[in-house]
Amino acid sequence: MTTTSAQAAIDYVHTRRAEVMAGFQELLTIPSISTDPAYKAELERCADWLVAEMARIGFKQCRRIPTAGQPVVYGEWLEAGPDQPTVLIYAHYDVQPVDPLDLWQSPPFEPTLRDGKLYARGALDDKCGVWAHLKACEAILATDGKLPVNVKLFF
Repeated sequence: MTTTSAQAAIDYVHTRRAEVMAGFQELLTIPSISTDPAYKAELERCADWLVAEMARIGFKQCRRIPTAGQPVVYGEWLEAGPDQPTVLIYAHYDVQPVDPLDLWQSPPFEPTLRDGKLYARGALDDKCGVWAHLKACEAILATDGKLPVNVKLFF
């Protein structure tokens, strides 16, 4: 990846800022609380949402893998070739419970902008990591047509 192609990827994200933020906010509305069995369906919904987003970007073999706990989300882009390294990217999409709810200034699963900052459960830990990885890969694929290495995503 050259400096020029890196700048093109950065520009891609900047020109789509509203779209990038809207997608992130949609992800943040899903209450993917992993420690409460009552949210199992929400974890699965979040996993399916991420699988669809990976596939839209251009990743292959995208799927939700059932486990005894929360589902694992997997996708790969192996088109850099067998002689190129493979980078494993890991982040988690589950969030912690919101208790005590009365300490929140806004509903935890309704992303809210205050003073130029976005507040929601998972906005920092760790849906932001998931989203940043996906958007970086999308930007490079959209502007360069390929990733410089093979990539496997595990969320």
